[in-house]
Order: sequence, then structure tokens, then C-alpha cells
Amino acid sequence: MGKRLRQQRRGKGSNLYTKHPGTFNISVKYDDIKDMYGEVVALRNSTGYTAPIMTILYEDFSRSDMIAPEGITVGSKLYVGSKPMFALGSVIPLSMIPDGTPIYNIEAKPGDGGKYVRTAGAVAKVAGKTDTYVSVILPSKRTVNISPECRAQLGIVAGGGMDSLPIMKAGKSHYMYHAINRTWPRNRGVKMNPVDHPFGGKQHHKGKSSSTSRNAPPGRKVGHIASRRTGRRKR
Repeated sequence: MGKRLRQQRRGKGSNLYTKHPGTFNISVKYDDIKDMYGEVVALRNSTGYTAPIMTILYEDFSRSDMIAPEGITVGSKLYVGSKPMFALGSVIPLSMIPDGTPIYNIEAKPGDGGKYVRTAGAVAKVAGKTDTYVSVILPSKRTVNISPECRAQLGIVAGGGMDSLPIMKAGKSHYMYHAINRTWPRNRGVKMNPVDHPFGGKQHHKGKSSSTSRNAPPGRKVGHIASRRTGRRKR
């Protein structure tokens, strides 16, 4: 029958594909601090996050980590609470944010600490409001309706343009994918031997249809599984 496919080996959960402990060394979430001003005391990079992380010192001398917005500096002031304060990086409810304001690190449910728009350079905007929800346009141009009690940070996530620089060498890719626990490099099935993949062999192309039955055995279930249509679309 041949060897197991790559996705089968991953699903088994062997040590090769086990998530390494400490990959994400901090949890960047909102905390329970309300109606309090803070000052940015440090900016740093963190493994597992594409955007820089800022450390905030509050009035009661407590600290927290949040995703830094573009343009923030050490010594900048911000606000975390339920008042309409519009300093860069502040955390306020969506009901207090005017339409068209750039926001990021948005909560999906009140109190979850931020789920949407957290990657470097990403930004969302408030599109409109009703009594029951706030419409937010995500970076993918999709619109989601979120509770007015959910909070968000003001600004654009720092670190934009990081993917526009050339990688130049394979070693950089190795460390980039290692930081986010991704297996790299990833070989195509047509470059493998027939014993390793159904599309493998010396012909350098699939050699058979890539449409696969939903009931195909695990060793053959690759390609377009239960595809509704094949071939080029008619114009």
C-alpha cells in the first residue's frame, strides 16, 4: 500500500509534529482593568507574534502586555475603560467608537480579550451601529456584526510591510516557520515517489484525476475530495 501520507502522520500526533512548548511565551489579551490610564514603558518583539508587543504601566502600578499600534512610542499615554478616550492604542467599547475609525484587536464576545485583527499591519473599521450590534469591516472586506459591549484598540497594528521584504535565503524561512510551529519545507506530491504519494512518480505530473471520492480509503484521499465540478469554466 505504501507509506502513510503527510497529513496522516500529522494527525497521528508524533513528536515530529507536536507543538513545541514555549512557542507562544506570553498571552496578549485584555485584562479586567477599567477606567484607568496607562503609560507605555517598553516595546519588544515576541516569538509567535508578527506585531511588536507593548508593556503598559497603569496608575496602580500594575502591568499588562498588548499589541502595539503603528506610531506608538515609549512614554505614550493611553486609556483602558468605558469612556470615549481616543488616544492611540486605547481600549474602549465599540459603542463609543465613531464610524470609520481604524481599530484592531477586536473582541468577538464581551470579555474574551481580543480575537479579530491581530496580525502585523492589519486594520478594521467601524461601518455602522444599531442598538443591538456594531458592524465592523475586517481586513478581508467581510463585515461582521459584533456586540456593542465588545472592546477594541484604536489604531493600526504595527509592523506592516514585514512581508514585502525579500527572504533572500532558506535559513530565514526556516526560522520564520519554526517560530509559528509550521513544518517547512513542504514538498509537492508530484515530486515524491509512488510509494509516498498517489501522485508521485517520474512523470512530474499527477498522472491521474485529482478528483477523489468521499469514501476513498485514507491512502488515496488526496486532491479534490468530492469535487462538484472539474475542468475549466466555460465563458
